[in-house]
Amino acid sequence: MRKWYEFYSSSSIEIKKVQQLVGQIPWGHNVTIITKAASIEEAIFYSLKTIENGWSRAVLTHQIELKLYNRKGKAITNFKYTLPDPHSELANEVLKDPYKFDFLTLQEKAIEKDIEEQLVKNITSFLLELGSGFAFVGRQVKLKIGDQDFFIDLLFYHIKLRCYIVIELKNVEFKAEFAGKMNFYLSAVDNHFKAESENPSIGIILCKSKSKIIAEYALRGMSQPIGVAAYELVNAIPENLKTSLPTIEEIEAATQRSIK
Repeated sequence: MRKWYEFYSSSSIEIKKVQQLVGQIPWGHNVTIITKAASIEEAIFYSLKTIENGWSRAVLTHQIELKLYNRKGKAITNFKYTLPDPHSELANEVLKDPYKFDFLTLQEKAIEKDIEEQLVKNITSFLLELGSGFAFVGRQVKLKIGDQDFFIDLLFYHIKLRCYIVIELKNVEFKAEFAGKMNFYLSAVDNHFKAESENPSIGIILCKSKSKIIAEYALRGMSQPIGVAAYELVNAIPENLKTSLPTIEEIEAATQRSIK
């Protein structure tokens, strides 16, 4: 209790506001946060996310260890120029960089198809890493354009942003031409799937690595909202966390409630 008070009283943030926030999460969560967070801002971030997502202590600990606070909203995007405010800010906060695919049993040299198959197989863990609001639509989603067939790696719908999100996986460093292909896909998705009341579709290009300046130049001339981020294949997900993750049925039920 003393450490909790000393941690939060060192900030200019009114202590009553902090009490209202942390009072909504279990004491064990609070202990985890104050012992692992490096700043008041980081502690408040994880407290808010715990409330928003209903994280167990195991999931909270995992997110802190994966440094979610430092990755949130860090992807390179052109949202400022392609989406209206405040939608652009909300969309930017949805993305992170890098993405941690720690639940995949893959080697660094895994090909895109292998990564895609594992992500779909471990969809619950993948949704946890993507963040709240994502609903899985499909893999290798077919688009018929003219007399040709095109296939999207992964297609999601974001309930809060009210838009489709196209994810393309690349097991190489980001190349400028990837942005042009994504721009093409987003135009097609908007034409084939988007309802008039929904927001423009967003693209996320996940690459093994990226050059910030090349990504920024590539996105500058695109008309569609696109983000570029790296992914990392790290250690396997801890056994104690697996039991804390929601099942696919629970995610589907929550998605249906949100839609209603």
